[in-house]
Amino acid sequence: MRVGIVSRCDQKEAIKLAADIAHHLNGRATTTYDECTGHKLGSQGIPLSQMETDVIIAIGGDGTILRILQELKHPIPIIGINVGKVGFLADVSPNNAIPVVDDLLSGFRVSAHSRLSISLNSRRLPPATNEAVIITSQPAHMLEYSIEVDGRVLDTLRADGVIVATSTGSTAYAMSAGGPIVDPRVDAFIIVSLAPYKLSVRPWVVFGESIVKVRITENDAAIVIDGQYNEAVHEADEIIFRKDEQKSLFVIADQSFFVKVMSKLR
Repeated sequence: MRVGIVSRCDQKEAIKLAADIAHHLNGRATTTYDECTGHKLGSQGIPLSQMETDVIIAIGGDGTILRILQELKHPIPIIGINVGKVGFLADVSPNNAIPVVDDLLSGFRVSAHSRLSISLNSRRLPPATNEAVIITSQPAHMLEYSIEVDGRVLDTLRADGVIVATSTGSTAYAMSAGGPIVDPRVDAFIIVSLAPYKLSVRPWVVFGESIVKVRITENDAAIVIDGQYNEAVHEADEIIFRKDEQKSLFVIADQSFFVKVMSKLR
């Protein structure tokens, strides 16, 4: 089996755990590192975009996993070992890391999660596994925008911004902004306006095959994708969201989605 090891390189615990896992896998699997992890372990690493493995062990937090998913050339199953804070995507504790690695070598099941394909004025941006956030670039100055779903205007409003999230991302920023928690198996996207100046505005859950368009009508903004990528957005710009052709792949751990919600988000 070919195993990729990617860690959060600025965290000593993550590097130590990467070294322990690499030692445990020695002679049992072909191990590949990303450039930063390889450098820390005194070995040769490769860019994530060039990684060709059967599975990736991500050691860090959810941000580490989202960074990997954005940089991979094509989807590879990922299992996350949490040395961050919440660790909703990285749901294996460091204490269970070695037993989980042993289980991987015996085979594993994969869950495929839909992600967002995003374009800005017809130019493709990185995909989103969790969410894309369009937010005003000037604090205390509201953004004006319209939202269309499948060619029909859903709303036109003034707000601090808007989140378009996947079902997987429903437990991230969208939840904090008042959106619903959605089982990641549900084929849907969530639209949540941020601090809207309108009493009637509520979060929307729309069919996953929908095409969602956000048009900026006044003021400048920024689009932030999975907390990893950001770019300026200007008046009259159009951002279009649709289901991406590829999916994000996660190794299925023992802990169910509902158990994670109850244990990590209460």
